[in-house]
Amino acid sequence: MTVTTRGSGDGGASRTYSTPDEVTSKLATLRRTFASGRTKNLKYRKWQLKQLYWLIEDHEFDITKALAADLGKHEFETLAGDIAGCKSDILLHIANLEAWTADERPADAGFVFRHVGSAVVRKEPRGVVLVIGAWNFPLLLVVQPLVAAVAAGCTVLVKPSEMAARTEALLAELLPKYLDPEAYAVVTGGPAETGFVLAQRFDHIFFTGSAGVARHVALAAAKNLTPTVLELGGQGPAIVTAKADVDLAAKRILAAKFMNAGQICLSVNHVFVDPTVHTEFVRRLNFWVGEFNGQGDKHYEEMTNIINERNYDRLKGAYDKSAGKKLTNGREFVRENLRIPLTIVDDVTTDDSLMKEELFGPILPVIRATYHEAVREMARLPHALSLYIFSESRPEIDYILSHTLTGGVTINDCMVHAGTPGVPFGGVGDSGSGSYHGKYGVEAFTHKRAVVQLPNWLDKVMGFRYPPYDMEKNRKRVEKKNTLGFKRGEGIEDQVIKMPGEGGGWKKYTLVLALFAIAVGSWRSGIGPVWLQELAGRIVGTMSGVLASK
Repeated sequence: MTVTTRGSGDGGASRTYSTPDEVTSKLATLRRTFASGRTKNLKYRKWQLKQLYWLIEDHEFDITKALAADLGKHEFETLAGDIAGCKSDILLHIANLEAWTADERPADAGFVFRHVGSAVVRKEPRGVVLVIGAWNFPLLLVVQPLVAAVAAGCTVLVKPSEMAARTEALLAELLPKYLDPEAYAVVTGGPAETGFVLAQRFDHIFFTGSAGVARHVALAAAKNLTPTVLELGGQGPAIVTAKADVDLAAKRILAAKFMNAGQICLSVNHVFVDPTVHTEFVRRLNFWVGEFNGQGDKHYEEMTNIINERNYDRLKGAYDKSAGKKLTNGREFVRENLRIPLTIVDDVTTDDSLMKEELFGPILPVIRATYHEAVREMARLPHALSLYIFSESRPEIDYILSHTLTGGVTINDCMVHAGTPGVPFGGVGDSGSGSYHGKYGVEAFTHKRAVVQLPNWLDKVMGFRYPPYDMEKNRKRVEKKNTLGFKRGEGIEDQVIKMPGEGGGWKKYTLVLALFAIAVGSWRSGIGPVWLQELAGRIVGTMSGVLASK
């Protein structure tokens, strides 16, 4: 299907979108490939991940050009954020593929299931999955979930954002050349084509975008009972307390707004500033706006464009209606270039036009509020994807953490938690469901399948489970006693809380040392069971080797 579009970077060019027949044909191929078991092979997965790495490596220049055309993105942001982000993620998955996909033997399965029989959590790929990317990071937000799905062993249908036309075309061209086209396919299109895609049956859907579109995705998924991961956004605030490093807070909050022109689900939407440091904070904001925007065109033009006229008009309209004090450092809004300067709007109230929805742009509303007031205001709004706390006081930080709920938190910086290895990234409530990054992404595309087996001879001791039941004879076999020893009538003050790892450790280590001493004594004296003497000999040999290597 050929359509003519108008948006940033495409110049109103004609574009060919995937037809319904193409979509269904590609899906049928993906289903056949998954059924063949090809993508379950770990060597195959690793090979495909390496192919994806070479795609990024070989086409850095093309990627930079595409993102510049779509978003006016500076090449440094493309290299540091998009290209390096994709490569790092691929390398991380290759390095940890075996560990993240290995079967697990649960430690708390109990003696019978661990030592007499077996209990295994088997990691199975979910199947044929759909990945829908977003326009603000049109490469990264496709590649990251794609990498996780490949590592998990799924086949994948990729739907890039049509709003980033050049990147969409580049992915449609390159992915089939580097990856197995029978296992990983790309479809293109706008809302109508995406609606047709969503009407198909998938085993999992991964969507990145707005909460409004996510509701349509969730509704379509529900018709087929398809599980989803929804990576959304929200009005994520920064809170600057009276005990914050005010200059550092101003610098880092504005840097977050500058990156991608604030068009990041993680970006600071607005900032609550304690009244006692408000004047100094705004003064430092003004200083850093001057530094980031610059005096000439060079610095100003380093900032990304707004994606299209519709989003430009939305932001400009909210800005024009705002009753706050507007500080732009002399820069103008330019619709022809889709450019909005890094802009501060001071003394904003919570009912201001800039606070009606997630801004997703380089405008920063500043609200005077103590951190207690900020927490109360956050409780009035849907849960945000991120929260940024600027304070040097641990009690203040702990209070804010204990009285708020967001997808993630970075303290004394912005967006760092999203790039931290080993932690999940995802929202809660209106900011999303499910998480990914690293092993959490692989888990999102993995079904954890319980596989249990007991030996047949256990029937001799478990025959009581078969009817007819003998209540009198077998009651004690199935009764469960209070082995924890808590008493009737206990109150909340009687409860003892022990965090994992607290207490009891000395008993374990004392037992180990005692067994070690007995074993070594048996080995040296030649007294004791042969197996104990042999074990002691191995222990002593191992310890000697360790000590010799120091």
